[in-house]
Amino acid sequence: MNSSWRMNGQMYSVLLVLDFGVGWRSTGYDGHASQSVKLRLLAAIVALFLFTAADAVGTRAETGYEAWLRYAPLEKALARKYDALPSNVITAGDSVVLRSALRELIRGIQRMLGTTLVDVARQLGGPAIVLGTIEDIRNRGVDLRPSRELGDEGFWLKSAKLHGFDCLVVAGGSDRGVLYGVFGLLSKIARGEDVASLDEMQQPSAPIRWANQWDNLDGSIERGYAGRSIFFDNGNVRDDLTRVRDYARLLASVGINGCAINNVNANPRALEPDFLPQLARVADVFRPWGIRLSIAVDLSSPKLIGGLDTFDPLDSRAGQWWRKKADDIYRIIPDFGGFVVKADSEGRLGPSTYHRTPADAANVIAGALKPHGGIVFYRAFVYNHHLDWRDLKNDRAKAAYDNFHPLDGQFDDNVIIQIKHGPIDFQAREPVSTLFSGLEKTNEAIELQITEEYTGQQRHLCFLAPMWKQVLEFDMHAGRDGTPVKDIVSGRTFRRPVGGFVGIVNAGLDTNWLAHPLAMANLYGFGRLAWNPDLDPGTIAEEWTRLTFGNDPLVVRTIVDMQRSSWPVYESYTGPLGAQTLTDILGSHYGPGIESSEENGWGQWHRADKEGIGMDRTVATGTGFIGQYRVPVARIYESLASTPDKLLLFFHHVSYGYVLHSGKTIIQHIYDSHYEGAAHVEEFVRQWKALKEHVDAERYADILTRLEYQAGHAVVWRDAICNYFLRKSGIADAKGRAGHFPHRVEAEAMELQGYVPVDVTPWENASGGKAIECTRPQGCSASFSFSGDAGRYSLYVLYFDQRNGESKFRIFVGDKLVDQWVASDQLPATKIGGDSAVRRRIGGVELHRGDQIRIKGIPDRDEHAVLDYIEVTQE
Repeated sequence: MNSSWRMNGQMYSVLLVLDFGVGWRSTGYDGHASQSVKLRLLAAIVALFLFTAADAVGTRAETGYEAWLRYAPLEKALARKYDALPSNVITAGDSVVLRSALRELIRGIQRMLGTTLVDVARQLGGPAIVLGTIEDIRNRGVDLRPSRELGDEGFWLKSAKLHGFDCLVVAGGSDRGVLYGVFGLLSKIARGEDVASLDEMQQPSAPIRWANQWDNLDGSIERGYAGRSIFFDNGNVRDDLTRVRDYARLLASVGINGCAINNVNANPRALEPDFLPQLARVADVFRPWGIRLSIAVDLSSPKLIGGLDTFDPLDSRAGQWWRKKADDIYRIIPDFGGFVVKADSEGRLGPSTYHRTPADAANVIAGALKPHGGIVFYRAFVYNHHLDWRDLKNDRAKAAYDNFHPLDGQFDDNVIIQIKHGPIDFQAREPVSTLFSGLEKTNEAIELQITEEYTGQQRHLCFLAPMWKQVLEFDMHAGRDGTPVKDIVSGRTFRRPVGGFVGIVNAGLDTNWLAHPLAMANLYGFGRLAWNPDLDPGTIAEEWTRLTFGNDPLVVRTIVDMQRSSWPVYESYTGPLGAQTLTDILGSHYGPGIESSEENGWGQWHRADKEGIGMDRTVATGTGFIGQYRVPVARIYESLASTPDKLLLFFHHVSYGYVLHSGKTIIQHIYDSHYEGAAHVEEFVRQWKALKEHVDAERYADILTRLEYQAGHAVVWRDAICNYFLRKSGIADAKGRAGHFPHRVEAEAMELQGYVPVDVTPWENASGGKAIECTRPQGCSASFSFSGDAGRYSLYVLYFDQRNGESKFRIFVGDKLVDQWVASDQLPATKIGGDSAVRRRIGGVELHRGDQIRIKGIPDRDEHAVLDYIEVTQE
């Protein structure tokens, strides 16, 4: 018996290995009575111990660390559904991956059902769960023949009679397939599905299903919103890789089979000789979960760290340097996956330095990796960020196609062009990248962003699987039959040998990996769609909810509804109609920053002026971007009449009075969508509050706090954009909302003691374009007299929470303190703006006419207790 116990709240497991002999003879346990009795007694004692531990697991605080692999104990009535599940398990074959599968199965069954599976090693003497590859199972004398080929990573869950015993077979095309099958089986049990008569085969849609992390060696994460790196700290790989192991387990559970662990803006030190053994430690932790390690590399490394005076990809010395480096890596990491390359983009050096092409650069590295089975992921995110915005023919959206389509067929077979799903940069809505149909002779992978850079940064609820699903189903018309993006990136459409999916995750040291507990649905959703892009996002959301929160019908129904509507809701109060996200693209990429994308070289223009809005990307009068699509697609987008409303402003510049298919004008849609979106987030709050007695207290409180913040920030977005376009267009909101706030008292209009008014830039990021700030260490106050009817009210306070200080606020009605707080949320801002704005609700305040409402702010460091307004709304 080999037992293990880890008291860190993450794992309870005991492995019993009972070897009754060699071979799979059909025999009972007679003749081993004494040993059998002892072992059964021991197993019962351990099972009782573990059942008690599992009960403790069920009642301990939920941190989100285990994500969808909680394996929470099933309710008794549901658990009885699995009474016939065999209590023995047999493994055909032996490898680190199979051992992971075995331990996972034992762990999951014990925690959900209170049953400790007994590993009877190699002898089938009764009903059992059988794990192994098809080949290894056949080699044990069992004639199992699936109806179709499993492929390398597919699995088969099959109820079968083996030597007269009722068995449940988890067979794989490889050991990795067995692991995926075990996770699939445990998922079914956790969600209460029937496993009595299984005959289910699954195969992944594509060979490449990889995660990327943009972790820096100093421990920071570019576009990471959940704490510091789990991989690196202070220039080195972390000593403790426990979280890396658990992260690999999460990735494997949804079929992800590779991970690049460092920032695409790569530090060359990752290739230094003394760093390679550190990478080998990570590979060792990944390996038991079937994850191949990869790293991003700086194309100029031969010059930066290699001692050469060039990194010209056509210089033989550079090629020799890459070959030696690859040999060195594979010597200590034999299953190394390959390199990710970002070059000639956003200041990164690239082949253009020597007037070479991306194919020249990719192939020199591919040649070094090919003898070892490695792959080069060359990112198509290559563009000029110094475009002349005054030239109306310039268009960043054209860059990927212009740079890579002419090179189609010139890339080696172990090169994959990694293509962002849209032509700009992970916006709330973009059309599908034209490059997907522009590379018929080149391997492709779609790049999706799980970390929510432009979609709320894990502070706003935004489930992205519906967006990804729309992209994957989009027909590029690249052949006679349907050619959806999912078939192109898998390699099926153009019969390419390799291709697939890459997801930018950026999980961090936050306990629950991605900060917002509901954001983990995006990581789960990416894995499930990469495995099977035919899945419905609603099905994925329901799976994730049941695995993460349990099977309570109210909880499942509520969370699935919130998740499914969250992306269009986020889009509605940020940048609808294809105008992109209208955020601060020059800074945090968070909060409203409408004009930050104009009059600069970054190319995320929306071309709003006093007459209208939108980019003209037509062939007839605009940039010509639409002409990069195949003719059937281009025909749809070239015409105003056939362009979908949701993408209209991406493709066309139109007047504010243009009438959409919905019957609304552009300007009225802007007003309506922002007010409706903000109201819908308030509905999220109400929906979540209904789950108070149905969700554990820790996650309930955490998610409620986040949703309440989102509800306030949605109003910040609403007001900024509506006020901006009201002033820009001069056209009033037909419903009289934009620019009218009858219950709002501007801070600069209050009676101020120590506070002084300040102009806010850009003006739309504060109500009335102004706020008040305090620079006195002892604090300042602002007050006003309530003039409404007596009653119960909510007070909404708009203040600014910067990360360079922690101001304190106290609010009084008369002499009564009604609320106090510290502005310490670490928002991504160091100045007053849409990214630091917070709208706090104080509910249940009894007010009478003439009451003095007073707020006191105490500044801290560079944060000056800045206030915008107080809004008083009767409940």
